[in-house]
Amino acid sequence: MKTFFLYLMVVLYVFAGVIHLILPEGYMDIMPAWLGWHFQFVIISGICEILFALLLIPIKSRPYAAWCIILLLLAVFPANVQMMLNYKAQNNPYLWVAVARLPLQLVLIYWAYTYTKTPVGVAVA
Repeated sequence: MKTFFLYLMVVLYVFAGVIHLILPEGYMDIMPAWLGWHFQFVIISGICEILFALLLIPIKSRPYAAWCIILLLLAVFPANVQMMLNYKAQNNPYLWVAVARLPLQLVLIYWAYTYTKTPVGVAVA
């Protein structure tokens, strides 16, 4: 079952990364105003999502990739907060989705954390 969830994580992060690359405008709308280089950060985060997801596949790089995903989730958290603030200011009926995304980040962090340990018997060079 853990293997299923590993590959599910890979697919979800690759998909999210590709969406960042082909539809960056939607992500730029939720970037905090105090943060510059919105387009560049959206593209970089998309590339990182794809790269880190693919690095989850090999056993030797999996713990490093999982830690990178955790750091990425922490780095994009301000955008999730900004999305919630934008939705609230706009009286967006999907405010509940933006609010639900905040604790979901903790679930995603925990999910990635489950892959931070090197499996027993695997030598990491």
